[in-house]
Amino acid sequence: MIRQGKPGYLALEDGTVFEGVSIGYEGESDGEVVFNTSLTGYQEILTDPSYRGQIVTMTYPMIGNVGVNEEDIESAKPRIAGFVVRECSRLYSNFRASGSLPDYLAKHEIVAVSGIDTRALVRKIRSLGALKGIVSVTDCDHESLVHKARSSAGLVGRDLVREVLPSESRTWNEALHGLSSYDPRTAPKSQQPHVVCLDFGMKWNIPRHLSQRGNRVTILPGTATAEEILAHKPDGVFLSNGPGDPEPLTYAINTIRKLFGKKPVFGICLGHQLLSLAAGAKTFKLKFGHRGANQPVLNCITGQVEITSQNHGFAVHEESLPDCLEITHRNLNDNTIAGVRHKELNAFSVQYHPEASAGPHDSSYLFDQFQNSLDQQVAPQ
Repeated sequence: MIRQGKPGYLALEDGTVFEGVSIGYEGESDGEVVFNTSLTGYQEILTDPSYRGQIVTMTYPMIGNVGVNEEDIESAKPRIAGFVVRECSRLYSNFRASGSLPDYLAKHEIVAVSGIDTRALVRKIRSLGALKGIVSVTDCDHESLVHKARSSAGLVGRDLVREVLPSESRTWNEALHGLSSYDPRTAPKSQQPHVVCLDFGMKWNIPRHLSQRGNRVTILPGTATAEEILAHKPDGVFLSNGPGDPEPLTYAINTIRKLFGKKPVFGICLGHQLLSLAAGAKTFKLKFGHRGANQPVLNCITGQVEITSQNHGFAVHEESLPDCLEITHRNLNDNTIAGVRHKELNAFSVQYHPEASAGPHDSSYLFDQFQNSLDQQVAPQ
C-alpha cells in the first residue's frame, strides 16, 4: 500500500501554482517543466541522465501501477529534477516489481507531486512552451514559489553534461535483458569489434545493444580527447545522448571534428546534435521538445515510417546544415531534422532513441548499420 503524502506544489514562472500531494522526497527542486507522452517506462524516464535539470510531467493519467525493479534502469540513479503525475497508483502489481514508485522516489531524493491537473499543465506548456518551475513540499507560499521558479537557471547555455558524465572509463559486458527478442551474437575475441562510447549521460540500453551484437565496449567520459579515444584503438566511436544545450559543449564538438574520417561514428540524440555541430551546423531550442515513445519519423532514404522513442529539447537548424551533411530522417510531427549522415565520411546520427523499444523495434536497423561498419574494420584485408 502506498502512503498518503504531505501537500506538494508545482509553481511555474508565469505565476501559475498547482497544488497536489507529495509522493516522493520531502524537499524542493527547480528545473524546466516538460511533458512525456509515454504510456509505460516511467522508471527508464526517471533514470535517463538526459532529464537532468528537468521536471517531467507524465501525460498518462495513472503512474506507478507496476512498481519499480532493479533491472529497468538506464543509469545508476535517477537524474530527473522532479516528477509530476495526475494519479499515483496506491497499489502496484508486477511479477518483476521489488518496491513502490513513491518509496523509490523518496530513497533517491526525487521531489514528486501527484494530484496535479496534468491536462491543464500540458496545454499550458504546448501554448507557452517549456517553462521554468519548481516542485516543493517544504514551501507552501505561492508568491515565494513563483519567485523561485523565475530564478531557476533554465537549460540554455548550461553545460549539464558535466553533472552526469562518468568520472572514469569502464568496460561494459552486460547484454540486453532476457525478455529481449534479440539473440546475442558470439564471435572469437580476435574478431570482436571494439567500440568506444563517449558518455555524455548515456542510457545503459545503448551499450547493452552494442554488447549484444558481440562487440567489446569501452565507455569513456564525454570530456575525453580525440587522442585519448584513438589510443584505445577503436573500430568505431559512439556518441551518446545527454542533457541540455549542446552548443556549450565545445570540448566535445572539437573532439568529434578530429575523429571524422578516422573511424566510423554513430550518434544518438545529443550525440546527433554534437555530430552536426562538429560538421558546421547550428542548433536551436524547440518550443516544448519531443518526449515520448510514439513519435513518427520518416526515413527519407527508404520512404518508411518508424515509430520512435524521443527525448530532446533542442534540434539541428536545417538552414544551417552544411553541404557535407544530408538529411536522412524527419520528425513527422513538425518536420524537424531527425537524422543526418556525412556525404563523404563514415558518420551518421539520429535525433531519436533506437535503443528504446516501448513496443515497436522499428529503428533497430541503425545498430545493424553501425555494426556493418564495425565488422568491416576487423574483417581480413
